[in-house]
Amino acid sequence: MTPITHTLTKRLCAAGLLACTALPGSAWASLDPFQSFTGNVAISTDGFGSLSNAGVISASVPLGSTVVAAYLYSSTYFTLGTPAVTVDGSAVTFGPRVPNATACCSLASFRADVTSIVAPTINGGGGGVYNFNLAETALGNNTDGEALVVVYENAALPEATVGILDGFASVVGDTTSINFADPLDPTEAGFFAEMALGIGFSCCNQKSTVEVNGLLMTENAGNKDDGVNGSTNGNLITVGGFDDPLSPVNPTYAQDTEHYDLSSFITLGDTSITVDTINASQDDNIFLASFYVSGQAGFNEPPPSVPEPGTLVLTTLGLFGMVAANRKRRRS
Repeated sequence: MTPITHTLTKRLCAAGLLACTALPGSAWASLDPFQSFTGNVAISTDGFGSLSNAGVISASVPLGSTVVAAYLYSSTYFTLGTPAVTVDGSAVTFGPRVPNATACCSLASFRADVTSIVAPTINGGGGGVYNFNLAETALGNNTDGEALVVVYENAALPEATVGILDGFASVVGDTTSINFADPLDPTEAGFFAEMALGIGFSCCNQKSTVEVNGLLMTENAGNKDDGVNGSTNGNLITVGGFDDPLSPVNPTYAQDTEHYDLSSFITLGDTSITVDTINASQDDNIFLASFYVSGQAGFNEPPPSVPEPGTLVLTTLGLFGMVAANRKRRRS
């Protein structure tokens, strides 16, 4: 099994704890890298929203997998309060409120680490779809719903990178770059590059445009696909998930699942993928973007640097040679 390389970027700028500037060569992004994992890894995402404030949210994880990390997001509107949620009866502890400073309606999101709740159910389980009972016990219908993100490892999986970006995408334009360690060949057998978005407070033809490498992928990202009570505040959420088919290129509003295949936008030899979003209505909150891509990649930063075994051996031999030569000179 390929070892997992795990990096964490704290969202200090969104919390107001750090003055943030643009990374070299990329636009400043409000949707910030939170976690990335490289190795024999994959990701499951799912969403849920309901006016009853209770239901089921799920994860799809194959047999023999081990959960590396699991996170629950909550999307709120017209409130400054913090949601209260239980998963299988266990209370969830959310971090700070992350408001979308560029949108209307006090839109915000919250993130909680639920690894300790989710992992015991999945690890050692029979594989497949795992259902978790979810209940919202505060804020009522000022909560549009939740997103569950589960990252897992399995020796049978190909080497890949999972990236989780969260916070908020600026409604007036936001950019994310995925930078790869090796040139890409989208025609290679087994190649994949997928993205899933989580969007709150969206329905009724409210939508965002997404371009990949300067080409239009969709102008209909949005809607309340994971809300079970129609076009009503309190369940206006959509999350590209494991049970959603990949959207066609330039889908209609009804066809757009917020789950995308980026490979057709990649040219042989590319070493990066650029994703641009904009929300013309300025009233949707893209609070989550997850990526599942072949090989080693970095998000808004260079890919992780892992020395090749041969390079490591040569470097070690070279150091031993230098030490031996110095000892010989001292004897002389």
